[in-house]
This record gives sequence, structure tokens and C-alpha cells, in this order.
Amino acid sequence: MSLAAWSTVASFATLVVIASTAIAALLQLRHMRSSNQIAAVTEMRETLESERFRLARRFVVEQVPKLLADPAERNKLRGEVFPSELDAVRDLANFFETLGVFVKLGIVDGVLVTDLYDGVVFGYWKQLEPVIMIRREVSNRGLWANFEYLAVICEKSLSKTHGDHYPRGIGRMTIDKRSLDAVATFKKEQTDVPELMPEAKR
Repeated sequence: MSLAAWSTVASFATLVVIASTAIAALLQLRHMRSSNQIAAVTEMRETLESERFRLARRFVVEQVPKLLADPAERNKLRGEVFPSELDAVRDLANFFETLGVFVKLGIVDGVLVTDLYDGVVFGYWKQLEPVIMIRREVSNRGLWANFEYLAVICEKSLSKTHGDHYPRGIGRMTIDKRSLDAVATFKKEQTDVPELMPEAKR
């Protein structure tokens, strides 16, 4: 074999080695990214299911509407420092703010987050939106902007899926009669509740 032929073979072998190394590196990066995603989602789930976060969510649902309806309580939002009695609001908003940054920077996949939590994120944004808008008036106009960004992409996800992320093209379960009857009974009970309420008051 001529020297030129050997040179060509050597060049081709070098190219194969370089390509193989690059592919291996890309696979390793992809594996590392998947591992990071799993770790991030696990931590996110643990936070959402923690006792502290559960109490914060309850506070937002039960107490924030009362705060917004009471002028004296609402006036607490005017202070330069966020009131300590509303730590639950701050904790919740800060959590979604951080998650919004992770999604924005590609640290956590946005599709993954919206698939898991679009309804949760959008729901809590709407509940906290009046508080956030008031705080933006009196302090930082960019307050919790990444939470807002996350809520926007979650709203878009909900508008497309209506909260149902079941894969397209895959058949659904055949629902048995017992389950359908249970749903029908439940719906009837919910319809009957307003009619029973006046009697309950008496």
C-alpha cells in the first residue's frame, strides 16, 4: 500500500475516533442532563409535598382572599418590607420564581414542568396575582417576574391540553359501568347541594 493510501486510512481512522469521542461526550452530557432533571423534579416534588409548603398553600387559599377584602389587612402590603405574617405567600411565590428561572435558563425542561404542574402553577399565580400587582406598585416592578413567566407558559399549556396530558394516538381505558354510575351519582349530588343549603340553614 502506498504512503498516500496509508495516510488516507490514518486520516479516516482519526476521524472515526474523533466522531466516536464526540458522540460519547454528547451521550454523557445527555445522561448528566437527565440525571439533573430527575434530581430537580424530585426536589421540586418533595418541596410541594412538604408540611411547610402544604400549610403555605392552605394559607394562600384560605387567608389571602380575606386579606384582599379587608382594607386594613390589605394596607399591610404597602410597607417597604414584606410583612412577616405573609411569609407563606412569599415562600410560595419564591418557590415558583426559582422554578421559573430554572425553566427559562433550560436547567429544567419546560415541557416537563408544564406536563406535571401547569394547573398548579397557573392556579397559584391567579390566587397571588392581586398581591403581586400591589407589591409591584409599592416596591419592585419586576417582582416575581419569573413566576409570571412560568405562569404564562403554563396557561398556554392549559389552553392546548385543558389539563389533560394524555399522549395523543394512544387509546384510553374502557371505563366500567360501576365507575360511570359513581360519576353520575356524584354529579347529581353536586347539583342537589344548592337546593339543600336553605334547609340546612334553617
